Amino acid sequence: MPGKYYCMLMRINVDCNACYRKLRRIILNMKEIDSNLIEQQQCRVCVCGIFKPSDVAVKIKKKMNRRVEILEIQEINEEVRGNNTAVG
Repeated sequence: MPGKYYCMLMRINVDCNACYRKLRRIILNMKEIDSNLIEQQQCRVCVCGIFKPSDVAVKIKKKMNRRVEILEIQEINEEVRGNNTAVG
């Protein structure tokens, strides 16, 4: 397995709809991110996937040209992740 499954919460100033769309496009184009949640009012972004958290934060900072603050990083076990995806 190339990396661990992380869920990372960041604070990014997303003050207008154009910034929101740009951030959304950047995150969707990242292959290593499985799911994301952008809270525009609270200026928070949550991304989950198999990646190195610092690399994703640096990529977003370079492409958005905005400060990115990592608030929380959670490493999720494979057993827990497997149970969440099961239906039934």
